[in-house]
Amino acid sequence: MIAHRLQITCQTTALAELRAFLDKVLEPLHLTEQDHHQLKLAVEEVCANLIIHSHQCNEHDIIKLTVKNSKGQLIFEIQDEGEAFNMLDYKVPDLKNVIAQKRKGGLGIILVKKIMDEIQFESKSGTNTCRLIKRFSS
Repeated sequence: MIAHRLQITCQTTALAELRAFLDKVLEPLHLTEQDHHQLKLAVEEVCANLIIHSHQCNEHDIIKLTVKNSKGQLIFEIQDEGEAFNMLDYKVPDLKNVIAQKRKGGLGIILVKKIMDEIQFESKSGTNTCRLIKRFSS
């Protein structure tokens, strides 16, 4: 199993570094352009939500990302010590209401759930771990 690691500060400016890291990790895997883009979007969405909502853009907080390529699947493990948010408990908003209210945001988690094959969440001893798993048929 090959693992790649990145640590970023909880500032929205760190998202550019995250995107560059994901491009570097995903490039040699010869994914379709759509898969590459969707995976990057899903991981960025989770990290952006953590930075903004769990850490309030506190530059002293960090998020750790580990990407594992194992047996026909990619595992993105995102760890932080912010306020826990279990996206598995997330109630999907009614899209008609979102449109009617002209709300911005609130749809990213729906995208993450559509893109990934499996999402795992655990919170233990102050550390939250979100695992995003994408399977590929060989």
